[in-house]
Amino acid sequence: MAKTQLADIIVPAQFAGYVLQRTAEKSDLFQSGIAIRTPDYDERAAQGGTQVNMPHWNDLTGNRQPLSDSAPLVPAKLTADQDIARIHNDGMAWSWNHLATQVAGDDPALALANFMADYWNRQNQYMLISCLKGMFSAASMAGNLLAIHSESVALQTSATRLNGATFVDATQRLGDRGDRLRAVAMHSATEAVLRKLDLIDYVPDSQGETQIRVFQGRRVIVDDGCPSRAGTTDGLVYTTYLFGEGAFGMGYADLNGAPVEGGHGTEGCETARDALNSDTILVNRRRFIMHPRGVKFASASVAGSNPTNAELETAANWVRVWENKNIPIVAVTHNL
Repeated sequence: MAKTQLADIIVPAQFAGYVLQRTAEKSDLFQSGIAIRTPDYDERAAQGGTQVNMPHWNDLTGNRQPLSDSAPLVPAKLTADQDIARIHNDGMAWSWNHLATQVAGDDPALALANFMADYWNRQNQYMLISCLKGMFSAASMAGNLLAIHSESVALQTSATRLNGATFVDATQRLGDRGDRLRAVAMHSATEAVLRKLDLIDYVPDSQGETQIRVFQGRRVIVDDGCPSRAGTTDGLVYTTYLFGEGAFGMGYADLNGAPVEGGHGTEGCETARDALNSDTILVNRRRFIMHPRGVKFASASVAGSNPTNAELETAANWVRVWENKNIPIVAVTHNL
């Protein structure tokens, strides 16, 4: 009987590319437009170093000056700043034993091919939520935050809860640019309350195969990674995030160009065997950018060579460098 072998499933360069493609296809972040992969970010991720500096000119300010035959115009100056994106390097390794394969009667390599895209999709979503937690802990992002929550159950009202009216208030944090907000990420408990209020609609996707949740015309992403905490007195406080298209930029370096020295595969996807223990090992590595546009990562308190999710959640590591209205992300802290 023919049996699927490791070489049939994992041709390293092809396997890594397949996983990356499937991650994008299955990702709510990409499908909703929250995160957009761009060639520019791909190129920047492929460069050396740990961060990418992106200088920009600040918008013009000041009022027009009426012309006069006795007083000259007073020149205003151009100012500049720079956004800073961190380049992330991470990876994961999986192994399986020959005996376990025989007992299971199935090929773990095939299972990896099926599961890995979902795995990296979840990791990307965890990282994005960590970035949001850190960003909105920073004082410079206060203009994009709507804090309507109560710290006690006794003081909760419709004004402290997320509903149709307070959601409109949230979009108004961007003023006349509020219509840029196209998606919303919320805790499952928040989504359940809105569903009970008949505020969640369902529309078919472009293929008519699945139903997409929609709240006030915005695609809903349900993720229990969205923050929830106990109120100072009692009750719970939740955070919901609103996004515009391309709020996060993403880019991936191609790690499949050169084979690894002394191994089988590439830096992106490498396989190995521990023959004495009958173990097969697969290593998947990534070098990439996931960055909220207009909020620089200052790396004020990163201990290692790559930031952990906990360090992404640290307020000191984030500073807003674009105008508030130009950053298409809003956070709402609320009760249920």
